Amino acid sequence: MFFILVLLALNAFGQFADLIVDNAVVYTVDQTKPSANGFAVKDGKFLAVGGDLTKYAGPNTRRLDAKGAAIIPGLIDAHVHMHSLGDMLETFDLRFVQSREEVAAIVKRAANKLPPGEWVQGRNWDQTNWGGEFPNADDLSKTVPDRPVYLRRVDGHAGWANRKAMELAGITRDTPDPQGGQIIKDSSGNPTGVLIDKAMALVTRKIPPQTYDQTKRRLKLAAESAARLGLTGVHDAGISTLDRDAYRELIRENALPVRVYAMIAGTGELWQEYSKKQPEITPYLTVRSVKLYADGALGSRGAALWQPYTDDKSTTGLLVTTQETLQGQIDEVAATPFQVCTHAIGDRANRIVLDSFAKVLKGKNDRRFRVEHAQVVSLPDFQLFKDFNVVASVQATHATSDMRWAEKRLGPDRIAGAYAWRKFLSMGIPLANGSDFPVEDPNPMYGLYASFTRQDHSGFPAGGWTPDQRLTRQEALKSFTLDAAYAAFEENTKGSITPGKLADFLILDRDIMKVAPKDVITAKIRETYLSGKAVYTAKN
Repeated sequence: MFFILVLLALNAFGQFADLIVDNAVVYTVDQTKPSANGFAVKDGKFLAVGGDLTKYAGPNTRRLDAKGAAIIPGLIDAHVHMHSLGDMLETFDLRFVQSREEVAAIVKRAANKLPPGEWVQGRNWDQTNWGGEFPNADDLSKTVPDRPVYLRRVDGHAGWANRKAMELAGITRDTPDPQGGQIIKDSSGNPTGVLIDKAMALVTRKIPPQTYDQTKRRLKLAAESAARLGLTGVHDAGISTLDRDAYRELIRENALPVRVYAMIAGTGELWQEYSKKQPEITPYLTVRSVKLYADGALGSRGAALWQPYTDDKSTTGLLVTTQETLQGQIDEVAATPFQVCTHAIGDRANRIVLDSFAKVLKGKNDRRFRVEHAQVVSLPDFQLFKDFNVVASVQATHATSDMRWAEKRLGPDRIAGAYAWRKFLSMGIPLANGSDFPVEDPNPMYGLYASFTRQDHSGFPAGGWTPDQRLTRQEALKSFTLDAAYAAFEENTKGSITPGKLADFLILDRDIMKVAPKDVITAKIRETYLSGKAVYTAKN
């Protein structure tokens, strides 16, 4: 009789669950209840976690026996480039190509499939794969002389053009370096075809712009890839008006299987629209932040350092935005409810950004301004992150990709404040993790693995690179869930398996919190859920 009364009461108050998942190993990332055997979901949110869930089972409740599978909150990548991932998925990826000749062969095959005159584009070449020497335009022109070719470096901060592309761009030995950029030239003063940071625009402005349909298609491809890999949320670091409009249409078509926290790219047209109104906050698209740039990237020696590069004494890197201009941009955005997210990699760039933040934040606050990458930080400057409540938005796989050459660039002294995740956490500085894809592979399992091992996929080096900066597995998972949600003001709605939060979760093919480290790399997603509904299910 009592059970019947309970059922009637639950029915009367609408507390029967839509879904009950049980017989699971649930890692909640909720410190009040770190683990559970299952949970109930109603109206797209977690209704109850752990304990006896049978009381939430009604006549229309779906029951899912997890059969002992591990379940974690949906993963959130705090720094991505969705459009660029879509571009790469429709072109080609040079990430692991080991020679300039092999790149040229790939470019030739791609060119043969395109209509006459169309640009050949690709990304992710990395000169450190073939010894460190920058490539040359002639490497590409020998195989594709009759059409323009432009390839972005893996970090997105350098480009490689063939002679045809340079001709269209009007680049000659007399072309000066633009502010915040560099045209690499040979010993005779001739341009080599490699362009650093702001110099890339000399070529890219000649490339025909993408159409709206191309943009929408490529964002959809990227979103589907993200869902397959276990990402339920991404922080898209620099969207255009075209991107925003395509996201909105995908949402209307119920075709966006990931939640997007979007950063407006700079203080141009799209920002001018939003600066006159409140942030846009919806379940699948939030626009409440602006992405700014201080410097370039370490791999192309564009990261701004206080002292010369250890392996190239002729340069200290580049400020792609002058300090005065950057301060003006930060002031402008800070005068609104929008968040400032600023790219800074070198120690000089990080200090400039932190000082600029300090001028507007003036002490403790809840604005959650972010330094994107926070890669090389002078040891005294960590305190500035803490003093002004600045979020460190880092990418774990940057460390394991860069460790092959980072100390050659920086020397032993600067390495002490580089990729220093434990240092941030030990000082109570919020640490949001991500990948920066397609600069790195979008698979978040790679990021989790790198976070707690600081090793490459072969297990090198033994014990991890600068192992004192490793995270624990629990900290790594939190950095890709609750802490990433915090960086987007979303910790009360997502990031953990907690009653009242959105039911975004993953069912895994293994327990990544217990298996051997190398087995985390190959972990697969069985199902990805948003609001309690599967948006991806593995075929096997």
